[in-house]
Amino acid sequence: MSLPTGVYRADQVGSLLRPKDILALREKVANGQADPKELKELEDKHIADVVRKQISSGLRAVTDGEFRRQWFHIDYLVNLAGVEKRGALQSTNISKGGTMPPRLVVVDKISHPKPIQVDDFNYLETQIAAAGAQGKVTTKVAIPSPTMIHFRNSRETIDEKAYPTLEPFFDDLARVYQEELADLYAAGTRFVQLDDTNLAYLCDPGMRAEAEKRHGDANVLAKQYAALINKAISKRPRDMTIAIHLCRGNHRSQWFAQGGYEPVAEVLFRDLDVDVYFLEYDDARSGDFSPLRHLPENKIVVLGVMSSKVAALDDKADIIKRLNEAAAYCPRGLKQLCLSHQCGFSSTAEGNELSEDEQWAKIRLEVEIAKEVWGDDLSV
Repeated sequence: MSLPTGVYRADQVGSLLRPKDILALREKVANGQADPKELKELEDKHIADVVRKQISSGLRAVTDGEFRRQWFHIDYLVNLAGVEKRGALQSTNISKGGTMPPRLVVVDKISHPKPIQVDDFNYLETQIAAAGAQGKVTTKVAIPSPTMIHFRNSRETIDEKAYPTLEPFFDDLARVYQEELADLYAAGTRFVQLDDTNLAYLCDPGMRAEAEKRHGDANVLAKQYAALINKAISKRPRDMTIAIHLCRGNHRSQWFAQGGYEPVAEVLFRDLDVDVYFLEYDDARSGDFSPLRHLPENKIVVLGVMSSKVAALDDKADIIKRLNEAAAYCPRGLKQLCLSHQCGFSSTAEGNELSEDEQWAKIRLEVEIAKEVWGDDLSV
């Protein structure tokens, strides 16, 4: 039974620490003190550099570091027609610095007037080619899961004139993702990752209770989300690999949810029609590995047992031990596992609390561990 392509034994979620001059110039652009074209040129320059750094560090799944984004999800979703930012979310968990994500509201029928990620993908491809790595690495695109526009909101944030009932809303949401995936495929994309905090949040008792106040039974909601994601990816060609990354929050090294995967495990592994799972497992918050017993034989888990939240290097022996513990639950053992950090290094522009040098040291260690476990060829 064949396994998915485009994923590697040493892999990554995708975001990397933003260069400080990008952050400074983006703030000037937001305040009307600089030209957006100047910002794009600076982003282009740093993306070209970070492509080379990823490749030289041994990574074969290459991203643009999400250098063009402020938030891992907002910057994408506001490009859908009918979606706007209004105010900020309220939460029982206050992030460092008091930062709260913008609140997304649906003000009209959702549509996809133009490709959102294609230009960024094309530029990333040119830089991979310039680095001499075309055909040797995967050009990875990460976009937010379609659930990100619903979970933290309520019926009041979805315009009732546009959507008197929610079934057409979910239909339109799936359709605009189908259209984006079609555009990405036509441009040459073969690996897309959906970033999803919400299925992981349903593992946290407090967040699960809050979600039930907004959306009803959490078990039904999990199945509804699986159906939404499945419909969103249902028209992908057979040679496009779809991954999902589950995260319990990652802002300036802070997390927001805790709880093992058991409450969503069967939906996650049996109902969800994705090929690869990037799962957060860097500490006890994520529970034990027993939910992996539901993993089908033809799928891969990229096990996030390393931490992007701390500056210190992970202990190699401990990481290898945990990989082997997890493998005991997988039908085909280590063959179905890969290694990564639990999340990106900069899910928001502020980034986690470590230096760029520390980030790259952690990535090089990840590659070193993967080669020790699986051998020098990091392909699955």
